Amino acid sequence: MKIAVLVKQVPSSEAKIRIGADGKSIDTAEVEWVVNPYDEFAMEAALQAKEKFSGEVTVIGLGGDKVEEALRQCLALGADKAMVLRDAAFEGSDSLGVARALTAAVKEVGPDVVFCGKLGIDHDNSAVGVMVAELMGWPHASVVSSLEFNDESSATVVREIEGGSETLSVKLPAVLAANKGLNEPRYANLKGIMMAKKKPMDVKDAAALGIDAGTVGAAGAMTTTESMQPPAERSAGRLIDGDPQQQVTELVRLLKDEAKVL
Repeated sequence: MKIAVLVKQVPSSEAKIRIGADGKSIDTAEVEWVVNPYDEFAMEAALQAKEKFSGEVTVIGLGGDKVEEALRQCLALGADKAMVLRDAAFEGSDSLGVARALTAAVKEVGPDVVFCGKLGIDHDNSAVGVMVAELMGWPHASVVSSLEFNDESSATVVREIEGGSETLSVKLPAVLAANKGLNEPRYANLKGIMMAKKKPMDVKDAAALGIDAGTVGAAGAMTTTESMQPPAERSAGRLIDGDPQQQVTELVRLLKDEAKVL
């Protein structure tokens, strides 16, 4: 079985995010970058599939030099190959542009299944995985919380929906977007870290992938960011004096007359 994993590098959830000078992006000067947490569940699912079917795992990431760090971490976990998509033409891509670039890479790999996280914790769009599936003409399942391969041609997945879950039978090839709880991601050991340094990492630009530069990057973007701003500062808390009965009475009055939520 040939397996591909789409990997994104994102700011750490503990990073202090500041708006950049252009007012349309974040200041990345002091940001710690990590593998997108949901992609870690996707990576673990890929490794389990590899172990079950004696498969080969290729990790794919789009970005600058630092994305190689994320892909190298995946190689240390047990992925066999990595592909970096890097080209000035990709800069300014929206979700569709990213999906077009990743789709071209997926076609080159020719996998039986593609894993990705259900979303990236930076833009939180939940769009790229399903777009890749659409562009490939493949079925997909997102928010996957349980996965069982029936054989190398189909899988049974459980995905979370509003107020419950649903079980789907998915024919392969397909795109599966992992949710938290799908598995317990493993840690790289020293042997894996050392071996990762010797594993192949190809760098592909738009021309090498056969991509029309006008369909990606700012030129091909269907959506643009007009501005960014931090959330409004929260006002200070308000203390209510008196005994419990007086506090309850005053709280109800405030909720009714000032907050107008009652």
